[in-house]
Amino acid sequence: MSALIGVPGFSPSHPGIDQIGQECRVDPSVSVMRWGERSDALVLGDRVSLYAYVRLVLGDVMADPCVEMTIGSGTIVNVGAYLSGEGGLSIGSEVLIGAHAKVLSAGHEIDGGDEIIARNRITRSRIVIGDGAWIGAGASVLEGVHIGRGAVVAAGAVVRTDVPDGMIAAGVPARLVRRRRSADDGIAAAAAVEARPPAGFLRRLLGGG
Repeated sequence: MSALIGVPGFSPSHPGIDQIGQECRVDPSVSVMRWGERSDALVLGDRVSLYAYVRLVLGDVMADPCVEMTIGSGTIVNVGAYLSGEGGLSIGSEVLIGAHAKVLSAGHEIDGGDEIIARNRITRSRIVIGDGAWIGAGASVLEGVHIGRGAVVAAGAVVRTDVPDGMIAAGVPARLVRRRRSADDGIAAAAAVEARPPAGFLRRLLGGG
């Protein structure tokens, strides 16, 4: 069987997406919420994949110049993810966004306004996700956060502060756990062990017998 099962077909266009690159795969169930006239508010690079029931939210694209969403080449957005460009969302190339992840660039003012939250002003702050990052399944990234190049957000994490390049963040609220280990790190560690003198030699050297 040569057909791809469970993978969206190629989509030259999709309702609500202004510009779509070459060889993009957008499942028919992907929904876009937007109104107002603009031709550059929602842009996909080449080879972007949006899986079933992904939700892309812009709202009123004329409400503020920051309202937009760009998704870079080779990025994969898995089933049921919710992406908000209401405060601006820039996703780099070859990013992985896990199933049911939420990227929320807008919210509602909770202080100093009406006791009915829905009546208060919308708050907006751009989210940037760097090239090659991974947002794990069920994670939430909140307004104004920058996720660095190659950074990892663990499944279920709630990210309120920036994650630097190559770092791993986990937990609720998310905290930096460690830096990703590279192949070079493993080679260097193995070389250090190999070069370490035998324990008996060290004891004699230090006068321990």
